[in-house]
Amino acid sequence: MMKMTEPKLYTRGVKLWVRFSLNGEVIKKSLNIEDTKANRKLATTQIIPQMLLKVHSGEFFENKIVPTVKEMIDISLKMNEASRKVLTHKCYESNLDKHVIPYFGNRKIDSLKPSELALWQNNLLEKLSSKSVINIRVIFHGILEDAFRDELIPKNPFSIVKSPKNIAIRENKPFSKEEIFRILDATPNKIKLFFAIGFFTGMRTGEITALKWSDINLDSKVIHVRATRNKGIETSPKTKSSIRDVDILDVLIPYIKNHLKYKIDNSEYVFNSNLNKPYHSAMKISTTYWKKVLKKLEIPYRNLYQMRHTFASMMISSGEDILWVSNMLGHKNSNITLSTYAKYIKNDKKRRGTFLLN
Repeated sequence: MMKMTEPKLYTRGVKLWVRFSLNGEVIKKSLNIEDTKANRKLATTQIIPQMLLKVHSGEFFENKIVPTVKEMIDISLKMNEASRKVLTHKCYESNLDKHVIPYFGNRKIDSLKPSELALWQNNLLEKLSSKSVINIRVIFHGILEDAFRDELIPKNPFSIVKSPKNIAIRENKPFSKEEIFRILDATPNKIKLFFAIGFFTGMRTGEITALKWSDINLDSKVIHVRATRNKGIETSPKTKSSIRDVDILDVLIPYIKNHLKYKIDNSEYVFNSNLNKPYHSAMKISTTYWKKVLKKLEIPYRNLYQMRHTFASMMISSGEDILWVSNMLGHKNSNITLSTYAKYIKNDKKRRGTFLLN
């Protein structure tokens, strides 16, 4: 004999849900209507009675197709594709293909246990940085959240799995002024401007790769940052605040003028490969030029992104206005800049509060 408690209405978010117990098992189901006075009446007089009929006939539990993790990933990616940048979408696909599908792809989405996710997370931490694992977890969490919203799982199992602590294993290691000019002197002329812009503007490498001649205005001494380029795909910069105009410092002007000789008539881009086409990404520049120059000069290797950190730390330690530095970097506000580069602010051991003694 079926033992069933009376269905109770409750609210989750703005939607009406119903809860009841059937043979000791708690059943929760969204009615997919908002919690209003009229909808409560509709639920009580029509929806719940129809639901009870389906429960007693067995129809309520039929035809529930639970997708596999791989199938849910495909659904979620397609569902959210229009709201994400192309590069973000590709990044999500790549991480899921590498780190989620091999582990859980064939499993039913409702079979995943928190303990399994915790073990999977720990396994990733043995191979990847904590920051990378956190990013992959966020992507997978979003897939499961979509499954929860579609009522395919009763709750997101990640809700009781602790996220790993973000332990920075790479610290900023700026180059010295002497190293900057040694690097620029040793760099082939064709790519010298790329590194000069990195060191003297703090622009991101993708932003430099996407630069067009129309973005550079020597008369007003500004570079218009309007795009970023990676993996052959050009998109808008990282954030809204990244769309900006950066000042061309006097030290950069000779490098720009010298690079004019490499301007290609049928290309609008500032930097082109030996095939006279724009670089797919800064990775090729790193392997072809950057690594070789550092090795030749016997300067400890740091990635291209350290040019940006070098600019910021150099300017701040030299007493430049923090708001100007923040604007050059494209940070949302100067608090972000301060939290990253506060240690480079000069402290001249000035005696504070001496005016109080007068």
